Formats: sequence, C-alpha cells, structure tokens
Amino acid sequence: MASQNLTEYERRRLENIKRNAEMVAALKIHSKATALSATTKRQRAKTYKVSPVKKPKTETPIVIRRSLRTRGMPPDTKGLADDFCENFEKTPKSVSPLKPQSPRVLGPISMRDAFSGDEMESNQVLVETILSIAKKTQVGVSAKEEFAGVKDAKEENLSDFNEKGKPVSCEREVLECPVKEEKLKEELNENLSGKSKLVSCGLVEGVVKSEYLDGSVKIEKIDPWLESMDLKPENVARLLPGRIMVVKFFPCSSMRMIAAGNKFGNIAFWNVDCEDEQEDGIYLYRPHTAPVSGILIQQYSMSKIFTSCYDGFIRLMDAEKEVFDLVHSCDDNIFCLSQQPNNFTSLYFGEGRGGLNIWDIRTGKSSKTWMLHEDRINTIDFNSQNSNIMATSSTDGTACIWDLRSMSAHKTKTLKTVSHSRAVHSAYFSPSGSSLATTRICLQH
Repeated sequence: MASQNLTEYERRRLENIKRNAEMVAALKIHSKATALSATTKRQRAKTYKVSPVKKPKTETPIVIRRSLRTRGMPPDTKGLADDFCENFEKTPKSVSPLKPQSPRVLGPISMRDAFSGDEMESNQVLVETILSIAKKTQVGVSAKEEFAGVKDAKEENLSDFNEKGKPVSCEREVLECPVKEEKLKEELNENLSGKSKLVSCGLVEGVVKSEYLDGSVKIEKIDPWLESMDLKPENVARLLPGRIMVVKFFPCSSMRMIAAGNKFGNIAFWNVDCEDEQEDGIYLYRPHTAPVSGILIQQYSMSKIFTSCYDGFIRLMDAEKEVFDLVHSCDDNIFCLSQQPNNFTSLYFGEGRGGLNIWDIRTGKSSKTWMLHEDRINTIDFNSQNSNIMATSSTDGTACIWDLRSMSAHKTKTLKTVSHSRAVHSAYFSPSGSSLATTRICLQH
C-alpha cells in the first residue's frame, strides 16, 4: 500500500539508490576503504614528527626613553651662568666657574681633586693657613684664654653701650649666665609660656622685628651704636656661585675666616685678613654633589671640619691629611648637622622626615635614633649652660626643646613646644641660654 501512494519521482529515486548500492557492492569499495584506513593508522604509529628549527627573531627591541635626570646623568647643557646679568657690575671678588658635576664618590676625596679654583697653589695656602690657626689654638694659647679675650672685648663694647644709653640688662644677658639647671628651665618656661611676652634674645632687640605670642608685631628703635656701623667694600665678597645654604665662622680671635656652602655642593673658605696682593683669600672646593646642609668646625681641633649635604653624605675635611674623608653615608637626606659643646666624639644630624641621628665617630656607628618631628629637622642647637638641653626646628611648624637625659628609645617627650603657622627654619639659644630665638617665613599681605 505504501508503494502505491508514492509519486513517480519518489519511485525513480528509490530505484536509483538501489542500483547505485548494487554497483558499489560489485566494486567492493567499502572493503577497500576499510583496509586503506587501517594501513594509514599503522604508519602513523611508527613514524616520528621532526620539529623544524626555530629561527631567531630579528625584531628590533623597544627602547624606553628615560631622561638624563632619572639616569643620574648631568644635563647636556650648562644653561646660563649663575652670575649672568644683563647689566653686569664687577664684584669686589671673583669666583671661579663650576666644574662639571661628578657622581657620588663612596670614599675619600683629596683636597686637590675637590679644588675648584684657578691656581692649585691656593690649595696649599689654605692648608697652611688652617694648620697655623689650629696650632695657635692648641699651643700658643689655651681655649680658655682665647675666649677670655673675646669676653673682655665684649665687656669693653658693652661698656660703650652703657655710655651711649644702652640698657644694663643687655650686658647681663651676655655675661651673667645662670649655672643652676632649675633656674635655667624656669627662665625658659617663662619666656616661652607668655609670662615674659617677648620671645627673643636681648641682644637682638631693636635690630629685628619683635613678635609677641599674642600675634602682635612691634619694631623697636634701632640702637645709636648700630646706626654708626658701616659696610666697607673690602669686606664684601662673592664667595660662591648660587645660593648660600650655610655659613660658619672659625671660632678663633687671631684671624677672621669663614666657611660657607651652597646648593651645588661647594664649600668656600674666605680669609678676610688675607694680605697677599696676589690672593683674594677665597678658596673654593666641591666635595659634595648636592646642597650643603651643615658645616661644623671643632673648637679645639680647627684642622678638622665636618660637612653634610642633602645627598646623605657626611665628610671630614682633614687639613693635615689634605683629604675630604667619608664619615657617614645613607639613602636619606641630611638637612642639618650639630655637635654638643662638650662632646667631640658624637655628631647630631637631622635625617629624613623628622629623624634625629646620633653618630659615634669612634665606632663609626649610629648610637641612637629618634623620630622627633613630622617633617624634616632644619636646625639643632644646644644650650650653652646645659648641653643636655637641645632645641630643634622643623618644617612641620614647630620648635621644640628636649632634655636628652629623659629621652629613651620609646619615649621622646618635649620640655616645651612652640608652634608656628609655617615652617620654622631655625631655633637657637641666646648666649645665656635663657631664651630661644626662632625664625620663619612671614608673608606680607
């Protein structure tokens, strides 16, 4: 019945399929295809595929551009000279041009290699001058006699003040130094708490603006003795190219000499009393590659001068050995350098963001470290009457007074903290130790 319902087309299709199947069976195509497939599988099992040799890539590597600054290299141009000026005026003293910046040297540098002057003979002149000063201080006169002469000079000058109307209280401020520790702390607390309204040293009253704790500012009348002072051209010299970061006087009365450091890492010495017509008394060196942050001249050994800079180096200039030796190096910046008046075996320096490090020169190791401020420490000063009393100023806007005897590794409590609205750049004790003077930038509106 089913075959009767098929159409003509469907019947022909079925007949073609049947005929093709009979033809394929007669040719034995299925059996031959099965045999061929089996043979191919056996051949694949016995053969091994040989990997082609890989050719090396010849692509050009990608070069990442980096600036000279990130690679620690000096700029490819010197730019304008630091003393460039359209209306050039001749200065009383000349300064030699800077040498190309050299990388940090982790070791000693001879004074001859660090010398940046025009004539190398000047280096030997400075060495002999410093050694002569050190010899006079050690052999000629004792340190006590040296400063007794300074004291007599101060008394003589102060007597002139009294004749011209200077208050006697200023003389007491300089010469009468309290020896009792409790009295010293009491005077400091009075001056900084507001009982004594003025926070300044008696010597500078009438010279600078006097700022009171209530925010008012008063300008005192300038003293007649100060008005009689004048500035002579021979006492003006340009020591260094660029901005001067620190200036120190040699602590001696036999010769007027200063040391200064700039932002390029240079150290300059100026002998004001130089009488040689061929010499201007200025000697320029470059022991550092970053801004100089501190210069320390030891009172009883002036032939040895410590210097620090922002690159984390502390060097010792030894005039006897004629070398800038490396004392300490670190990865953090060093922003200030100081030393206790009665302790010449330790260095105090501000390191990193608010850290204070005490470095033992004898062992070459750090004896104590504290985090005293929230930002960098700009200055460290010690009280002349009690060297355990220390003052620090910081960019965090505070000036603090500390007692080193009560400070431990886990406890750092201040005796007094003075807060300012902006960064405090310096904090120094008065000669008597009873007052603390601080400086900061004040914007005028």
